[in-house]
Amino acid sequence: MNLAREIDEALDFVNVFSFKISGAEIAINETVFVSWVTMAILIIAALVLTRRMKTVPRGAQAILEAAVEFLDNFSREQFGRRAKIYGPYIGTVFLFLLLANILPAVSPIGVSFGGHHYSPPFTIKPPARDINFTAALAVISILMVLFGGLRARGLKGWAKNLLHPVPMMLPFNLMEYVIRPTSLCLRLFGNILGGLIIMRLIEAVAPVAAPPVISLYFDFLDGLIQALVFAFLTTLFVAEAVKTE
Repeated sequence: MNLAREIDEALDFVNVFSFKISGAEIAINETVFVSWVTMAILIIAALVLTRRMKTVPRGAQAILEAAVEFLDNFSREQFGRRAKIYGPYIGTVFLFLLLANILPAVSPIGVSFGGHHYSPPFTIKPPARDINFTAALAVISILMVLFGGLRARGLKGWAKNLLHPVPMMLPFNLMEYVIRPTSLCLRLFGNILGGLIIMRLIEAVAPVAAPPVISLYFDFLDGLIQALVFAFLTTLFVAEAVKTE
């Protein structure tokens, strides 16, 4: 019974609050709320870490500059002279997904002890368990691919590239604009939701000490891996679109 309840909880979407606009009630669920919290944390961190920059970086500034330099070098390798256009998006989507995936690590967890299950007063669930969230990110990424291809090749060159390497490939090249975002969407959604369900099952049957230890993988390592995979695949798709050589 506990197992079924945990699975239902992982699949359920709770409305955090609602408000009315012109008589229409707008409900804000967990996915939207956690996404807003993630964006707020990133914005505040960016403002704090970029205040009072010093000529000789130390501490957090040194780490931040090293990360930015790594992103710049990686972007130049992938996008060439267009690195300043697409590099910031790749870095932003990676940080956003990474933070959104690991936020559940600070959420209270339910535990089973002495034959009883104790539920936390609230839980933070990764927004990527919502297919609407992953679909939105995938659509934005494929729009970047489309924008990059049109910007780099022009409308005529982009249309001509759809016939590469032979004209009969046109329908297959067009299908890529559907297949690629679908792949990005389902890969991220499936991995994050699967990890969440496994964690809920572990919390229902395991002793007190087990869930925090296992969450180190599902909340941190798996969250990092999924953010890296999404950002890297987006990079490959955009780089392929903008390279005209």
